Amino acid sequence: MEIIIEKYHGLGNDYFVFDPNKNELKLTEKNVKLLCDKNFGMGSDGVLEGPIMTEEGIGVRIWNPDGSTAAQSGNGVRIFAKYLKDAGYVQKKHVKLHTEGRDVEVSYLNEDGSRLKVSMGKLSFWSDEIPVTGEHREVINEDMVFGRTLYPTTCVNIGNPHCVIPMREISKPLVCKIGNYSEIARCFPDRINTQLLKVLDKENIQIEIFERGAGYTVASGTGACAAAGAAYKLGMTNPKMTVHMPGGQLQVEIQEDWEVFMTGDVFYVGRITLSSEFTELLRAV
Repeated sequence: MEIIIEKYHGLGNDYFVFDPNKNELKLTEKNVKLLCDKNFGMGSDGVLEGPIMTEEGIGVRIWNPDGSTAAQSGNGVRIFAKYLKDAGYVQKKHVKLHTEGRDVEVSYLNEDGSRLKVSMGKLSFWSDEIPVTGEHREVINEDMVFGRTLYPTTCVNIGNPHCVIPMREISKPLVCKIGNYSEIARCFPDRINTQLLKVLDKENIQIEIFERGAGYTVASGTGACAAAGAAYKLGMTNPKMTVHMPGGQLQVEIQEDWEVFMTGDVFYVGRITLSSEFTELLRAV
């Protein structure tokens, strides 16, 4: 039986949608890694497996390109919600999705579902919820060493863990240099996502992103929310701001109780039918 996947991107952060109700293939660490490989597979930032129907409703499993699973993905959630509308699973203007990290509420802001607003849940800066080793505390502006260099770091959980480092100037080479150390630092037992933060003004920030299990990424929904939350917590911005990333912009709004709303667009790339040869290879690994 042929395997059909759909490809979407959110600000250049691209995902395959693998619908288990339409495809007979069990996804594993090895075949997801092969599928996402840009040289030997199709090339992608990850795979969204779903809809997985449960008693609670509609679930989605988020796979990283290294074959690990992610607790949360802001761009992934928006993409998957768009797929649900495209495939006819959802006709309403709102949908609740279950991820490994937490439940999220998604609102469709236009007719074709390409612009979406997501309730990402509440930010937490508490060390045991991120997690960060050491005593119970909010991890705010702490000096942390990554690659023998000291950085003022704020850590936050938004369904997945992030460390945010404010800087005057940021770049892809720098976030890759720091991220290679911070992702596997001993103080982060579950590994961590890294954002370098540059504050442009009270309503605009710029970030560079190094994702746990994926490496350098041109856009990240949870990363944008985490960086916005850290900037606001540090008194650098207002609660409503635009987050600028190499892939594009997201609008982020932080409530008084630290619940975060994210608004952005999703683009449908197309449908891909895998060859019988590649399908057999995915089944064999």
